[in-house]
Amino acid sequence: MAGRSLGRQFGWLWASYAVSAYGSGLGFGALPLIAVLVLHAGPAQVSALSAVGPAVGALIALPLGPWVEFRRKRPVMITMDLVRFAAMMSIPVAYAFGRIGFVQLMVVSAVVAAAKIAFNAASGAYLKALVRPGDLLVANARFESTNWSSIAVGPPLGGAAIGLFGPVTTVVADAIGYLLSALGIAAIRGREQHSQRTDKRQPRASELLDGWRHLLAHPGLRALYLNQLLVNGLIMATEPLLAVLLLRQLGFPPWQYGLAFAAPCLGGLIGSRLAGTVMARYGHHRVLRTVGTLRAVWLIGLAFVQPGVAGLATVIAVELAIIISMSLYNPVLATYRLEHTPDDRIARTLSAWSISSSAAIAILSALGGLLADVTSPRTAVTIAGLLILASPLLLPRRADAASVSELAVTTAHARPQAAGGSHRAE
Repeated sequence: MAGRSLGRQFGWLWASYAVSAYGSGLGFGALPLIAVLVLHAGPAQVSALSAVGPAVGALIALPLGPWVEFRRKRPVMITMDLVRFAAMMSIPVAYAFGRIGFVQLMVVSAVVAAAKIAFNAASGAYLKALVRPGDLLVANARFESTNWSSIAVGPPLGGAAIGLFGPVTTVVADAIGYLLSALGIAAIRGREQHSQRTDKRQPRASELLDGWRHLLAHPGLRALYLNQLLVNGLIMATEPLLAVLLLRQLGFPPWQYGLAFAAPCLGGLIGSRLAGTVMARYGHHRVLRTVGTLRAVWLIGLAFVQPGVAGLATVIAVELAIIISMSLYNPVLATYRLEHTPDDRIARTLSAWSISSSAAIAILSALGGLLADVTSPRTAVTIAGLLILASPLLLPRRADAASVSELAVTTAHARPQAAGGSHRAE
């Protein structure tokens, strides 16, 4: 799997993803870090930053699903990268003039969240057209591996850069990553045909819900969708709480905070490289069911973090276990989702998935911040760790092989022309 060539066009797409991912790795947790270190924000404010931004971004992105569906995907991806570049660059500019504020951080968070949803919807549809169906797992595993390696390398370097050059340094790196990603996507050769409608009318308001209709009507996707909302929401809700717990209450320096979340990301290389082998041996149902359960049992360990080396080791061990499980699970989930979604509904389905995920993260982050204010960050992390133990109950109980034939019939009637090249999905 690791050495299989997916063509030059995929190579450009992968390179663009990599440069953007490494930029974001350098800027990992940059906005909460600025809120804590520059604006001296408390737990409720930091959680609000993690909650309000994605929530508003999800609302902004709501009408974008149908808009992305019926447009060429490469221009959409380039535009969203440039939007994120401009939004992130506004922070160092404001900081240079002494005008940075908490409201600006929330606005930037919302804009970046909305642009990310639109970008992911377009890139998922573009990927399915760019590579052969049998190569989807390989492609998704490579993206997953790149994502985790960028987080492994980025935060320690970002923490060092903050110490040497100031708190907005990594924001600049993140912004430049989006700019380089846009240039890389623009370099992909081959004419992408416009997605065609069966009629000439503009998208209807009812089409905003088509992605959710597909997710909720498909038994396997429905279970995985609900499970992912709970798991992602609870894991991400602990991030701002841990920032306050580790940086403020336990006195971790920024470089240790970065190391605590960067070193375990090397486990992402292990899980993503195992995905193809494990999938071939056990099938998607057993992988999603078993590994989906494993990734939920570790979060409670963060409730026992203490100061010093022991506390750092605890965070690293817990995060390593979570990340190995997630990096094996995610490529299989992403491939299953693409395989079980008709080509004319991919952008809307991925958009609906991302919007729901952002909303779940926003709601659970806000609740976590309020709970931390009333009790303590450690108590809120403990409750999140206990709640996530119930998430495996939402996973599919049985394989849904029958839905494959149903999907094949649907896709045969709905497959549009998409990106050109030697690895087409037709």
